[in-house]
Amino acid sequence: MSLIKRDARFTLVGLVLVALMLSGCRGGTNDSSAHAGVSVRVAEVTGGQIEEIPLRFSGIVRAAQRATLTFQVSGTLRERAIELGQNVEAGDVLARLYNPALEPARDSALARIEELRTQFDQAQREWERSSRLHQRGVVSEQNLEQIAARRDSLRASMATAEASLAEATRLLEESVLKAPFSGQIEALLVERDEFVSAGQPVMRLSSPLGREVEVRVPAHLLSHLRVGQELPVWSVQDRNRSPETGTVIEIARGSSIRGELHPVLVSLPAHSLGSGEPVEVGITPVRSSAITVPLLAVVRNDSGTSVFRVQDGVARRVPVDIDRVIGERVMVYPGHLVAGDQVVYAGTTRLVDGDAVEIR
Repeated sequence: MSLIKRDARFTLVGLVLVALMLSGCRGGTNDSSAHAGVSVRVAEVTGGQIEEIPLRFSGIVRAAQRATLTFQVSGTLRERAIELGQNVEAGDVLARLYNPALEPARDSALARIEELRTQFDQAQREWERSSRLHQRGVVSEQNLEQIAARRDSLRASMATAEASLAEATRLLEESVLKAPFSGQIEALLVERDEFVSAGQPVMRLSSPLGREVEVRVPAHLLSHLRVGQELPVWSVQDRNRSPETGTVIEIARGSSIRGELHPVLVSLPAHSLGSGEPVEVGITPVRSSAITVPLLAVVRNDSGTSVFRVQDGVARRVPVDIDRVIGERVMVYPGHLVAGDQVVYAGTTRLVDGDAVEIR
C-alpha cells in the first residue's frame, strides 16, 4: 500500500514538472513572438473601380475660333481682296458687294433730313416771331398753337428721317465685308461677279490660336465624362506618335431621339495638331466592381464580423458587412476597405487589435 502511494506521489511531481517546463517554453515563445511580431499571411482586397479598354472615337481637328462670313444685303460680289490661305488681321476689308439701291437710299435719306431741318428751323423762327406778336395782342392764341404744332410735327419727321438715314448707312456698310478677328482664310465659297443673297456664306475664317475636335459618343458613355476631364488624342496619320492630351470643354446631353450620338467637344493643346487632321479620341469607361476578401480573413465575434487589415506592420480590426459568399471569397459592402488593402487570412486566431505582425 505504501509503495502505491509513493508511486502516485512521484507521478504527481512529474506532472507538475512537465507543466512547469511547458509553461516556461510557452512563456519564452510568447516573449519572442511579441518582440518579432505575430507571423501571419495576408491577401489583397479586390474590387473597387476598374478601368476598361479605352474606346476610340474619330473626329477632325478644327480651329477653336472660326466663322462663316456672310453679307447682310444682296448684290454682286464686286471685289475680293484676299486669296485662299491668306492671313488677315481683325478689321481688314475682305470683300465688297455692289447693290445699286444702297447708295441712292442713303443719299435720299440724307437729303430728306436736310429738307426737314430747313423747314424746322423756319418753323422755329416763325413761332418765335408769333410769340412776340401774341404778347402784343396781334396774333391770336389759336394761330400760335397751330404754328407750334407744325414745328413739333417737323421735329418728329426729322427724327424719323434720321433713323432712316442710320438704316441706309448701315446697309451700305454691310456691303463691305471685314474680318471679325485675326486668322486665316480657309475657304472661298463665292467667286467674283457672282450674285450673293443676304445671309449666303461667302468665306470661312479660322484663328490659329486654338484647336479642338468634336466626337460623337453613345449616351451610356456620358456618365464616364465630365467637363475638365483629360483624354488621350491620337493622330491617325502617324500611329507611332505619342497621344496628345485633350480636355473636355463641352458635353451635349439633352436629346429625345433614341440611339442618337451625343457631341463631345475636346480642346487640344496649342501647336499640337493641325486643322483638318483626322484624330481619334480615347474614352475609358470606368465600372464599379464588388469589394471581396478571402473567406478565411473574416472573423466573427460578439461585436459582429471584421477583418484584420495590416498597415505599417500593425494589424487593425476593421468591421465589415457581408453581402454574400462567392466561392472562397466574401463580398462585402463598401466601407472602410478599399481595393489593394492587405488583410490577414492565416493567423487570425493569434491576433488582437494593434498587434505587430510579420508577413510570411
